[in-house]
Amino acid sequence: MTSNSPARRPRSIEVEGVTHGAAPIPMGARVGNMLYSSGLMGKDPSNDKLPPDSASQARFLFDNLRSLLRNGGASLDDVVHVTAFVKDNAQREALNAEWVACFPDPHDRPARHTQVADLQGGMLMQIEIVAVVQEH
Repeated sequence: MTSNSPARRPRSIEVEGVTHGAAPIPMGARVGNMLYSSGLMGKDPSNDKLPPDSASQARFLFDNLRSLLRNGGASLDDVVHVTAFVKDNAQREALNAEWVACFPDPHDRPARHTQVADLQGGMLMQIEIVAVVQEH
């Protein structure tokens, strides 16, 4: 199969109402059964803005993750790895609360790495995910 084959071309995935501003970056891409996200953030899809508090950003972040997965033909069950970025360690509590709500079974959670990052523009947290889409 050549690199120009349609079966190997990534398919961009968007989340309605959420953008990377003026940057021409999709929220994710899928090739075959692999789905990768760009940096997902906790923007409110009703206005494409970040709320000021970590609890709201965490809630919207995981809502946006669900939308990305649904739009890419996947679900939370397909997520195998998450890299999380927090502005500072004070954001971990809100991130972890939504994490546990999405992945309540401690024996059936994706791998995850969390690190402090110099997030800009009022962003308090961001995630990137990898999902292996299974036939449902």
